[in-house]
Amino acid sequence: MPAITSGRVLVTGANGYAATWILKELLERGFIVRGTTRSESKAAFVRDLLKSFGDRLELVVIPDARKEGAHDDALKDVDAILHVASPTILNPKHPDDDVRPAIQSTLSLLQSAFKHRDTVKRVVITSSVVALAPLADPGDAPKVIDESSWNDVAVQHVREKGKDSDPHMGYPASKTLSEREAWAFWTRGNEKLGGKLDWDLVTLVPPFILGPIINDITTTEQLNGPVQYFWSAVAKGAYQHDKDALVRKGYQFIDVRDFARAQVESLLKEEARGQRLIVTGHEFVWQQFIDIARKYTDKIPPGHPEAYDPSKVVLPIRYDDEKSRKILDVQYRPIEDTVRDTIEDYKYKGWL
Repeated sequence: MPAITSGRVLVTGANGYAATWILKELLERGFIVRGTTRSESKAAFVRDLLKSFGDRLELVVIPDARKEGAHDDALKDVDAILHVASPTILNPKHPDDDVRPAIQSTLSLLQSAFKHRDTVKRVVITSSVVALAPLADPGDAPKVIDESSWNDVAVQHVREKGKDSDPHMGYPASKTLSEREAWAFWTRGNEKLGGKLDWDLVTLVPPFILGPIINDITTTEQLNGPVQYFWSAVAKGAYQHDKDALVRKGYQFIDVRDFARAQVESLLKEEARGQRLIVTGHEFVWQQFIDIARKYTDKIPPGHPEAYDPSKVVLPIRYDDEKSRKILDVQYRPIEDTVRDTIEDYKYKGWL
């Protein structure tokens, strides 16, 4: 299908950390945006946050996105879908607590998209680098991972161990299986229609998503995932007594605003159709973030700046995003901008 340059875009989980930035980016680019939330109170917050865009922002409440047909009405007159929502289960007792909601909510959405294939032209699903490969073990040789890789290790682990699984394996398995189910659904749909399914599929695969917060998080206790890691490692000095964790272990991240731009570009670029795209902005170590943050506040623990040597940083896994850089052409903002804006956001919220 051709690129989507105008029209109505559905964004799932509209009150989420990344989704609020995506809504803003879409609206600023002139799209009509229909966001889904699980409750009216969450919809009210988003409506107030983006009230300057008037009636180009529409919000609908879907209490349970896992149910068949849950998205049928929400997809009326929609040109494209950005599936950003990801069910979060606190303290799961079984890996199925992560896996089943992720698969069910994705398939429910795709089933509704299939019903609306006369209007929907593209579906973009947010995956994660945890769907590419398991985390490297200490001592493993560094490796480069591209879009051809899948985290079958996590899937096999939860299938074999069940309730005795490592609690950290449920989420990677859920992201791996839900993305694979999406591609399988798309393939079956094309086969059923003789290769003429009227919408195409894209998956975006980000690492840590970091940066300032504009959704309804008002306390540090509400932080989770990568933004919670940033708060703990940088603002609270969680690794003050673990020099190696601060100065040697490298990771990759994308600024949440650049991720929002990548989402929109995945609609605008015709070449994105049918692609699985890793989107990473920069490599980093926590000490690098700390050194930048301390320029903007004296409330950040110092870590071990004397031990930080960029030439000795070990990145156990490097995610190769060459394809997305070529297709999406997103210009990633400097690391300093992400850290500075995050710290200024913390100060504005009264956290520092």
